[in-house]
Amino acid sequence: MNDLDDRQPVKYLPVHEIDREMQMPRPAAKRPETSRRKNEKREVLNLSHYVTYFFTVLANKLSTGASRLYLKRFGIGIIEWRIMAMLAIEPGIPPARITQVIGLDKGAVSRESRRLEERGYLVLEDVDDNPRRKRLSLTPLGYELHDQIIQVALERERRLLSDLSEDEVEVLVDLLARTTAKIPYVNEYDPGSTAAVKTSPARQRKNTALR
Repeated sequence: MNDLDDRQPVKYLPVHEIDREMQMPRPAAKRPETSRRKNEKREVLNLSHYVTYFFTVLANKLSTGASRLYLKRFGIGIIEWRIMAMLAIEPGIPPARITQVIGLDKGAVSRESRRLEERGYLVLEDVDDNPRRKRLSLTPLGYELHDQIIQVALERERRLLSDLSEDEVEVLVDLLARTTAKIPYVNEYDPGSTAAVKTSPARQRKNTALR
């Protein structure tokens, strides 16, 4: 007799027992424990006094509006314009310099630079005959386009600051320069690091509320 003959017969549950077992209540899954008590209020952002909110809104909405306008009137987007503006300030610079000053992504600078080159607005030249090192410069056509767009950009800035006095604008520029210089200090903070040290507010801020 072979091994197949020695196997035990498989027992099957009657249908009514299967149905009853499937209908048996399962133990409820435990909810994750939380240290917050019921009806206890939590700290949330108060956007009307949260400085980062205003920076975010200004950057996003101004960029969106400018990009839409520049595409409509000049056929280029906001990133392409920023590259052109930087090249007008510092001609013949490498892409890394644009990334460093403006904070644009390296891939975006490379991609948009190629588009501008294809349209004849800038040229990419090898540095010391090294194809891995590039230097960007505007062409005469690029400068012509730059000179048109800059007038639109300056008018947009005038409208943005139209409710401020000259002295207030100077104060604003100083404050923005000082906060911009703090970006590396902000970005180095990691709450999971043992070296992280929280700064103490100089006074009670209104940038949060209890809800």
